[in-house]
Amino acid sequence: MRKILNTAHIYMVIGVVSGLYYRELTKAEDFDGDTQLAVVHTHVLALGMLFFLIVLALEKQFTLTADRLFGWFFWIYNAGLAVTVGMMTLHGSLTVLGHASGEGIAMVAGLGHTLLTAGLVLLFVTIGKRLPAASGSGEDGSGSGSGSGDADSSVGDGADDTHVPVAARPEGH
Repeated sequence: MRKILNTAHIYMVIGVVSGLYYRELTKAEDFDGDTQLAVVHTHVLALGMLFFLIVLALEKQFTLTADRLFGWFFWIYNAGLAVTVGMMTLHGSLTVLGHASGEGIAMVAGLGHTLLTAGLVLLFVTIGKRLPAASGSGEDGSGSGSGSGDADSSVGDGADDTHVPVAARPEGH
């Protein structure tokens, strides 16, 4: 869990520093146009710091790190975010400095987005594998129920059959 918290903390620092870099570079260059530098800090804070704080809460609840796919998610997602944010920073800096950015930057940024997507898929697979182990067999975490996760697959006790299909209700209801 400490590694996840440290990762969120590192992204917080990078996010704040990238906001400072944006402000100081545009001020030094007397630039007032549109640039990707304007959104680098928000991307880092949201996709880095906030995201990993949410992963920290999920780790506390479901012990995600117990699954070997978590390591793959962690490094692939971080690599994707580093590549994506690096290309945004490079493209934005070139814009502020009055230089054109080539297709290579867009291609590498696309690779970063692909890595982010792969990381997210791995995270969701990891969460899916850990949910049954962490929440018991019932859908409310109490350990009771059919375990199928489908609310319409069980017949209620008659007290509240509003979610049970008519064909599955006990006689007299």
